[in-house]
Amino acid sequence: MTEIAPPVARLLDFRDRVVLVTGASGGIGAGVARRFGEAGAAVVVHYRSDRAGAERVVAGIGARALAVHADLTVDAELEAMVDAAMARFGRIDALINNAARQTHAPLLEMPTAEFDAMMAANLGGAFRCTQAVARRMRAQGGGAIVNIASISGLEPAFTHAHYCTSKAGLLMFTRAAALELGPLGIRVNAVAPGLIWREGLDQAWPEGVARWLAHAPLGRVGRDDDVADACLFLCSPAARFVTGAVLTVDGGVTAHPSY
Repeated sequence: MTEIAPPVARLLDFRDRVVLVTGASGGIGAGVARRFGEAGAAVVVHYRSDRAGAERVVAGIGARALAVHADLTVDAELEAMVDAAMARFGRIDALINNAARQTHAPLLEMPTAEFDAMMAANLGGAFRCTQAVARRMRAQGGGAIVNIASISGLEPAFTHAHYCTSKAGLLMFTRAAALELGPLGIRVNAVAPGLIWREGLDQAWPEGVARWLAHAPLGRVGRDDDVADACLFLCSPAARFVTGAVLTVDGGVTAHPSY
């Protein structure tokens, strides 16, 4: 009970910390990686297929960034990624489990293989990364893990039965991991984004964007940095007494009544 809160000015100072972001070659993951880099962190930028995208993110962050390839459904590749991060920086203070698969299929037409692939990527990948990184965090005395879930894990959507199920599972995995890892000094939380802007979204899905804007109290679509700043908070000393929580970042859409 004698712990003293850190100065406010240092709450988002990550200059002495190392952050691993999965699925960081583009989209939300790239935005998260850049934001941690801006906060001073050394950043490990994971990618599965888009090497050029990952290298662009690394170039934007600078010398304290590293691009690492891995298929997160393959244990040997995942372990090699974590080993590379440890070899370069000596520790991992925060893990952002962002890598995910997202496809569309009506429930009755969905191939079993696609359902299985969704679970393997969105749940299995987060489990494997959490386990591998938490073992290193245990040895160094603690850390923080943030799982990028979705508001689709809180409510269903048409043609998304597999995706919604995987994200709902990720939310429970967050709580279960927080329960077991808390005594090791490892906090585990989740961010549940809503609709996040990407180039061409309004042309590809104009009716969906219109529905979103009609229901969002804050009147806009989310941005990568909205999610990134939630991750910064949850990995920072400002959230030192927060674990097993879900931070919804959706502009208030899920607060809108459904009837």
